[in-house]
Amino acid sequence: MDAIRPDGSVHPSRSYAPYRSSLLRHPRQPAVVVQEDPDAVELTGPVFGVTDVTELDCDLTRQHLGEPLGERITVSGRVLDREGRPVRGQLVEIWQANASGRYAHQRDQHPAPLDPNFTGAGRCLTDDEGRYRFTSIKPGPYPWRNHLNAWRPAHIHFSLFGTAFTQRLITQMYFPGDPLFRYDPIFQSITDAAARERLIAAYDHDLSVPEFSLGYHWDIVLDGPAATWTEGEQR
Repeated sequence: MDAIRPDGSVHPSRSYAPYRSSLLRHPRQPAVVVQEDPDAVELTGPVFGVTDVTELDCDLTRQHLGEPLGERITVSGRVLDREGRPVRGQLVEIWQANASGRYAHQRDQHPAPLDPNFTGAGRCLTDDEGRYRFTSIKPGPYPWRNHLNAWRPAHIHFSLFGTAFTQRLITQMYFPGDPLFRYDPIFQSITDAAARERLIAAYDHDLSVPEFSLGYHWDIVLDGPAATWTEGEQR
């Protein structure tokens, strides 16, 4: 059943039958109130600052001895609050499949080649304008066994750390014009068409680096009626 946000918009249902694993992953019992001091819980979590993130962390094409295979891309945008104000110093992490649609993870065993020069993970801190920027390889689509002939559209996972680990949000960025959108139950589980569109990056020619990479722009809005959908929300 869909849930109504305070602003009147609708969260997708947590249980979306075409997305089979959603039936198993969402809580079935009411939330438990934590009696201890919530500030104390956050103090025990990890903290990141400017000294923890290096220049190579945001360039996924330079993390190994050789160059990765595939189409190089530059992805940039701003992290904003509901009033359009920049969120500064935000830790933004990404992870993704390689150009063949294969993750560098032991659980991904589908028959597509691994790339020894591409791990598929990066991070950066937003600047004073709330801006992030990554250099990477455009990920390929991949099969995921949700149903017969199930393929995920090309996407990049984004994590926003917040000011404490308990505030972490996770979402996905997609690429424009993907023919797999209509067949993907994860994308289609977001019943608000406008919210789905906010997950699709826009090609930005000014972000493209001559003779090197194509540019994509994607802003992330953390709350309010124009908020970017995150995986922690009800579906």
